[in-house]
Amino acid sequence: MYIARWKIAAYALILLLGIASALPNLLTHEQLARLPAWVGDSRVSLGLDLKGGAHLALEVDGKALVSERLDTLSAEARQLLTEAGLPAEATVVGDALVIEASDATRQAEVRRALGPLVAPGGLSQFGQAQSELALAELDDGAIQLSLTEAGLRDRLDAAVAQSLEIVRRRIDEVGVVEPTVQRIGPDRILVQLPGVQDPSRIKDLLGTTAKLTLHRVAPGGDQRPGLVTLPAVGQQLRYTVERRPVLSGERLVDASAGFDRQIGQPIVSFRFDTIGARRFADYTRDHVGSALAIVLDGAVLSAPVIQEAIPGGSGQIDGHFTVEEASDLAALLRAGALPVPLTVVEERTVGPELGRDAVEMGVYTGLAGFLLVVAFMVALYRSWGLIASLALMLNLALTFGALSLLGATLTLPGIAGIVLGIGLAVDANVLINERIREETRKGLSAFAALDTGFKRAFATIVDSNVTTLIATTLLFLFGTGPVRGFAVTMGLGILISMLTAVSFVRAVMVELVRRRRVKVLRIEPLLRLFPDGTSIRFMRARFLGIALSGLLSLASIVLFIQPGLNYGVDFRGGIQVEVANPRAIDLEPLRGRLDGLGLGEVTLQSLDDSRALLVRLERQPGGDAAQNQALTTLQRSLRQALPDAEILRSEVVGPKVSGELAQTGLIAVALASLAMLAYIWLRFEWPFAVGAIATLLLDVTKLVGFFALTGLNFNLTAIAALLTLIGYSVNDKVVVYDRMRENLRRYKQTGLRDVIDRSINETLARSLYTSVTAFLAILPMAVWGGVAVESFAIPMLVGIVIAASSSIFIAAPILLFLGDWRTRRRIRMAAASPATNTAGEELAPESSP
Repeated sequence: MYIARWKIAAYALILLLGIASALPNLLTHEQLARLPAWVGDSRVSLGLDLKGGAHLALEVDGKALVSERLDTLSAEARQLLTEAGLPAEATVVGDALVIEASDATRQAEVRRALGPLVAPGGLSQFGQAQSELALAELDDGAIQLSLTEAGLRDRLDAAVAQSLEIVRRRIDEVGVVEPTVQRIGPDRILVQLPGVQDPSRIKDLLGTTAKLTLHRVAPGGDQRPGLVTLPAVGQQLRYTVERRPVLSGERLVDASAGFDRQIGQPIVSFRFDTIGARRFADYTRDHVGSALAIVLDGAVLSAPVIQEAIPGGSGQIDGHFTVEEASDLAALLRAGALPVPLTVVEERTVGPELGRDAVEMGVYTGLAGFLLVVAFMVALYRSWGLIASLALMLNLALTFGALSLLGATLTLPGIAGIVLGIGLAVDANVLINERIREETRKGLSAFAALDTGFKRAFATIVDSNVTTLIATTLLFLFGTGPVRGFAVTMGLGILISMLTAVSFVRAVMVELVRRRRVKVLRIEPLLRLFPDGTSIRFMRARFLGIALSGLLSLASIVLFIQPGLNYGVDFRGGIQVEVANPRAIDLEPLRGRLDGLGLGEVTLQSLDDSRALLVRLERQPGGDAAQNQALTTLQRSLRQALPDAEILRSEVVGPKVSGELAQTGLIAVALASLAMLAYIWLRFEWPFAVGAIATLLLDVTKLVGFFALTGLNFNLTAIAALLTLIGYSVNDKVVVYDRMRENLRRYKQTGLRDVIDRSINETLARSLYTSVTAFLAILPMAVWGGVAVESFAIPMLVGIVIAASSSIFIAAPILLFLGDWRTRRRIRMAAASPATNTAGEELAPESSP
């Protein structure tokens, strides 16, 4: 039990660094300024669900990207064919450009003329140059040009990168404090705007391409080729202009909003760079008396008549703007044009009041859960329980320190992860203390019991925590936003709990035993839940346990089919808005008003003694743009019907995102189950793995049935609950399996049923105590957490009970059935071939009825 001084010093250094990193989260900026510089000022930043703000996911319009490239390609192809003297017609058909030569005999010449377009260059894959375009000959002799996969990927990547920078500029122009703009996936941009409660103006700014061009207005009656008719903004007029622009917004260097001195109306002034100014001056000098259309995204803002040459490269746009519209247009022009349109595919908004309430709820419920766990540990292990509680406090401090150093963002599910981690972190201490008690009952001295207890508990602690880490890793890989925050806090808590329980607690207990010169280490509880040395014959109830479990799982499947799950907007798409009102809300007149909006089925759920309301709209037909328009309509109607109400939270999830979330959720659950199967198979034997996975499927179906029975919102946090249950359930079974494996090696002549019963009795205290601590930790959040976490906290309480009971009454009987099957198979093989070597069959034959 000797612990080297360098290890003690390392433990102390880790604790000091962790506490120093966590300390800034408890202090104000003024208090931090008075501390030494080495303390640092890194803090855990709060997510939007805790401080309020808007979350937008923007998607690059891939179809528009292809269409724009084909338009450019059409002009390039015509130019090449004209230079080669080859008359041909180029037409865009679908996602390709089709060229038909007037003379079928000249197809080979057309192919040669178009050769430069498909020549390899610019793109590279695995060190080889690739072409952006593919050329193919159709059955009718026409030639088709289309983007290759590599070309499309390159175009998309460049468009997202350019859009990312322009989105940053536009948000900076608006003046949002500390925005987050980052790329997610191949074609999306995430925008988080703290403090922004109504993102409609931001959405308009980000969704506008802002492609400014100047076009010559064609004289009346002009019918020559190369003309296009464009609508006027805010008017019924239409202008016929030349398709080819005189000048584009790429030459703009500045734009600002102001007022026209003569008419007193808002205008937007702009200025070109040197090249643009020269072109603008030349054009205005040569076209005095002609109208020049100022076009933004295909619509004419204004079409002033050129009175004289404009040499300075400056001009102004008078589009009958409001002050805000003029400011937004100037901001758009300064930031630059997007290469292609961006679509809002996901939107979530949280009000500041709801964020503050969520922080208070998280602190209070977390503190309540912590105190309940501490009280239970002291009741179980007296002063030794206080050591475990001290380790738990250090675990919390180190977790916040690690989050600060990582620059992590704390979300509401992240708080739930910390709270649940409090209960699971005690698991290692329970394992160690129960092992020490067991070794003491065998007659070992204090140091011997301490040493043996830690050694034998260590492997079990690692095995049980690895299974939970597998689940949290998959949550991080497949989750988004707040769910990832849950995975980070949960994973850090588990890893740090292994350090504090195995290293810190061991060092403290060794020092106390040495200083007090304890001869026999007795860890006796203040509250004894059941006597030591129980010998309950659990396997006698194996048929009843499996039959009851199968019946409940079958009923859960029926409930899953009918009435089914209450899917949230995460999975079915649509709109969800939470509203708070000073007085009770009368639902019937409000329901009639909302039904009259023509937005489909409207669901109203009363909350907080009818002073809060959850409104849900079904997914709107017409894609992502229709969802955003419906949200605007719904919010306007709610403000009119409830003028004193506050919109606390709104969510919009488009059909594409909802489908992706549902798919990734199913993949995460399936991969978690397979990963558990592989790990248990690797660490134990295949009967253990099959028993664990069969039990896991039964556990998961019961929890899904609970969601269907209660009508709880099945959303991303529900998936987090399922994956956490998977990790927790296997965690509990690994501890029992570990003792079974140990006893199978120790009692080789004992029947399998007796070994299983003995193992369950020996680990019964640990299983019960760990389940109780996890239950107590999450109980306050389930009771007082509210709508935001009910899809996680309440099912987790049920899942803890399901997992604890299934380890005894489901997993163990399945292992017994498989063991008996292996025994009978071995006997048959031995009878058929007496020389067969049956070494390595570890599960013992049954000896007792």
